[in-house]
Amino acid sequence: MKIILATSNKGKVREIKDMMNDFDVMAYSDLIEPFDIIEDGSTFQANALIKAQAVFDKLSNNDNYIVMSDDSGISVPELGGEPGIYSARYAGVGASDEQNLQALIAKLKSANIQRTSAFYTACIAITSKLGTMTTHGWMHGEVIDEAIGDKGFGYDPMFIPYGYELTLGEIDESIKNSFSHRSKALELARILIKANFSNTNS
Repeated sequence: MKIILATSNKGKVREIKDMMNDFDVMAYSDLIEPFDIIEDGSTFQANALIKAQAVFDKLSNNDNYIVMSDDSGISVPELGGEPGIYSARYAGVGASDEQNLQALIAKLKSANIQRTSAFYTACIAITSKLGTMTTHGWMHGEVIDEAIGDKGFGYDPMFIPYGYELTLGEIDESIKNSFSHRSKALELARILIKANFSNTNS
C-alpha cells in the first residue's frame, strides 16, 4: 500500500521520504493535479486532518492508499506563541520560506529580542479506508534574530535546538532528522501504520 503525502512543500516531501524510506512514499501531486486546501483549523492537528482528508477524498481508488499529511510550525512564547499555526504564511498567503523567516526575524528585532526560547510542533495525520489517526512530535530550543546556515528549510537557520551551539541551518540534515519534531511524529506514525497495515506494507 502506497503512502501519499498531502503536501506540495518540497522540503517536507524530502524529509518525510528520507525518514519513511522503508515505505513506498510519494507526493499527491505525482498522482493528481495540485489543488488549494483551505487550512482553517485552530490547531496543528485540525489542519493536518483537513489536508489528509481533502487529498484522500480527491484520489480515485483511494482504498489502495494511505494519505499522510503534516502540519507543523514554530512557536515563540515571548511573542505570544507566534507564528504557530500560521508559520507557513506568517509573511502573508503565498509567502516563501525566506519571506516567513525574515518576517519572524523582523518581529524579534522590533521586540528587541536577540535570543529566546521557542519550539517546533509537528502533527502527522494518517487517513485511509480504516479511518484517521494522528501523532505529534516536538523539538525545543531557541530562536535568534538572524539567519545562519543554508541547510534545512523554513525557520531552520534561526533555530538552535537545545544541546547544540549551531542552528539547524548549519547542522547536517541527517543529524536534524534524528531528533526533530517531524521525526518524532513520524516514528509514531510508522508504528501505527505497521500495526494497522502489517499485511500490506513492504
